Amino acid sequence: MQLTLITNDDDTLIVSYKLARIIFAETDAKSLQIVEAMASMMNNIHIKYGRSFESIAQDKDLFQCLNEKSPRNKNLDVPANDRKFQMCLRTVKTMMRGNLPDSVFGATKFHHANVIPQWAMARGYISECEDVLFYL
Repeated sequence: MQLTLITNDDDTLIVSYKLARIIFAETDAKSLQIVEAMASMMNNIHIKYGRSFESIAQDKDLFQCLNEKSPRNKNLDVPANDRKFQMCLRTVKTMMRGNLPDSVFGATKFHHANVIPQWAMARGYISECEDVLFYL
């Protein structure tokens, strides 16, 4: 059996897949609500700090799943035809077109409820969705 490598020169499509994989890995795509919340936060970072989506997709400090030792890292390998991943991808494409309302009130940081990072100790979260807390 011979494998064929499929390549794509469309940078926007490549970045949208990276962001969708991050959303899937961080949220398990438990619901459309949490997927949209994570995409909203990504868009807030893009708008507030002027960061490119490519830069956001590489931020290991923001997304635990990008760290190889994270238990969420294995979720990045989701098959592209997975139904929940496809929901993440549709949401990212909607966000990148500017058509996703901000559901996290301007939040630019997050953490999962089972872990409280040092930076969150003195802050109050502004939005909660599933088991994820969002902060300014």
